[in-house]
Amino acid sequence: MANPKQVAIIGAALDLGSGRRGVDMGPSAIRYAGLEERLRGIGLHCIDWGNVETAVPEATEEHDARARYLPEIKAACLRVARLVALALEEGSTPLVLGGDHSVAMGTLSGLASRSGPGGVLWIDAHGDINTPDDSPSGNVHGMPLAAVLGLGGELFEDGWSFPAVDPSRVAMVGLRSLDRPERERIRELGIKAFTMSDVDRIGIERAVRESLAHIAGPSFVHVSLDLDALDPEVAPGVGTPVRGGLSYREAHLALELVAESGLAGSFELVEVNPILDRENATALLAVELAASALGKTIL
Repeated sequence: MANPKQVAIIGAALDLGSGRRGVDMGPSAIRYAGLEERLRGIGLHCIDWGNVETAVPEATEEHDARARYLPEIKAACLRVARLVALALEEGSTPLVLGGDHSVAMGTLSGLASRSGPGGVLWIDAHGDINTPDDSPSGNVHGMPLAAVLGLGGELFEDGWSFPAVDPSRVAMVGLRSLDRPERERIRELGIKAFTMSDVDRIGIERAVRESLAHIAGPSFVHVSLDLDALDPEVAPGVGTPVRGGLSYREAHLALELVAESGLAGSFELVEVNPILDRENATALLAVELAASALGKTIL
């Protein structure tokens, strides 16, 4: 596991995978909200490697409607992967700031390149487990989990350390918007999945503890947090809001439990869209949640 006292911040200002513009400004918004200051305040040393180079839709061909802008997304994600691997080599905990959720392909590829497939806790309103053949939109931010499981087909084969995740070590928390193929795939793969209905019934503590037990194991454990997992009342600045999400305290408790477990060696925060936000509230929340994940406690 990486040194939890040193955090490498890696930005991916990418919105090619999303259907709405604006998440490319997410990394800057999170930094502006005081990320480094907050992490230093809990005793962490931060190194910020800036943002990887990314393309913009205005100067980019769509290429394939099944997976829009995929060559440019792959190029940016491979840059993320190299930096994640470098962070681990230097003994740092990678903290990736998105951008849309397609950046997770880079994060997880970088982790797997060091030690093989690992486990992931996917905290998200959506499954992100569509493939190019069944995606209703062709937006790649709805495909990263399928891709890292090796299910993306020929479009995802070159240059990746895929499969980057062991399908028996995937847990999802906060689900409330799934396409039919995603429901079927989650069942077929035996993924540990907690919908918001499940969270309502059993509580966030049990859902997260069971998730962490499920994903524990060799290689790595990664936590990928899409801010749309939270209810839009507390996280309005996201591109694909869905009502009925995690509360402010449920989200903090989830990440406090992650920190308490000591399992996770890497993190990412994605889908913060400042254009849709209110006074940078969602970016500020992302900073607070990062601190909880990395060990901040109330007492």
